[in-house]
Amino acid sequence: MTILVTGAAGFIGRHACARLLAAGRRVVGLDNLNPYYDPALKRDRLASLAGLGDFSFHRLDLADHAAVADLARAERPRTILHLAAQAGVRYSLQDPFAYAQSNLTGHLSVLEAARALGGGLEHLVYASSSSVYGNRAEGPFKETDPVDAPASLYAATKRADELMSATYARLYTLPITGLRFFTVYGPWGRPDMAYWMFTQKILAGEPIDVFNEGRLKRDFTFIDDIVSGVDAVLKSPAARGEHRLYNIGNNDPVELLDFIAALERATGRKAIKVMKPMQPGDVLSTFADISAMKRDFGWAPTTRLADGLPVFVDWYRERTSTHAHAPGAGSI
Repeated sequence: MTILVTGAAGFIGRHACARLLAAGRRVVGLDNLNPYYDPALKRDRLASLAGLGDFSFHRLDLADHAAVADLARAERPRTILHLAAQAGVRYSLQDPFAYAQSNLTGHLSVLEAARALGGGLEHLVYASSSSVYGNRAEGPFKETDPVDAPASLYAATKRADELMSATYARLYTLPITGLRFFTVYGPWGRPDMAYWMFTQKILAGEPIDVFNEGRLKRDFTFIDDIVSGVDAVLKSPAARGEHRLYNIGNNDPVELLDFIAALERATGRKAIKVMKPMQPGDVLSTFADISAMKRDFGWAPTTRLADGLPVFVDWYRERTSTHAHAPGAGSI
């Protein structure tokens, strides 16, 4: 049985492909390897999948809807796991058209490919984001909460993806599930994320920028827990014509200063903190209510931040002993 994974060279995509290959699935990966951050990391993620199973890779842009449709017709996947997107909240202030191309046009390309597959498609699962909840201090965030005030263009595109998906599910009786991921971290992660940036600078003895003077909270979720949740959802398809939404998070928000303290323990170094004001597009807090995931799939996270961060730091140290990466934008 074939599964098409978009964003296969991405952080979550790489881990999802590895899990699927280990389970004996035939995986067809798709990615455009764009230069938002060092494409060498993306190529290394793909290389890490070599020998794990029946994996093939196609380099193409999701916005090329004809190419996506051709690939879907040729491979006839029974399942699509759509993880590709232009990521990053702050970068959406710099290059908004990249988000329109990848997250809107690209998402529509996937929906159209799913429609063309018709009854041969058993399930389309796609990545949404906790960003859709906007700038809220209270929590936990439930899937039934209003999501009509996004704080960034990135968040707006992910909410638009949800609306388009719901429409296609109804119009074309497609089985679709959207997953709202909450601040994913771990090995093979993204260099633009704060946990990577902070690790890099703490180990180098360089100062780190602490936005809103540390008065931010994030529901940091370890990659292995995320992939376990994705796997559980893939195994339980939505009904035809049904569009479902689920939060996948750690259900345990951590204040930024506490996160830095945990990273200091993991690295064995003290951080040099530079307090900065709140940044445009940032939100004060993320906090996942995961009761629906527990109810429908029996899923719950098992990795505490104190356990997950050292795993990332060990991986980072091993990688940077032979690789060097320029700093990114520091999204959390």
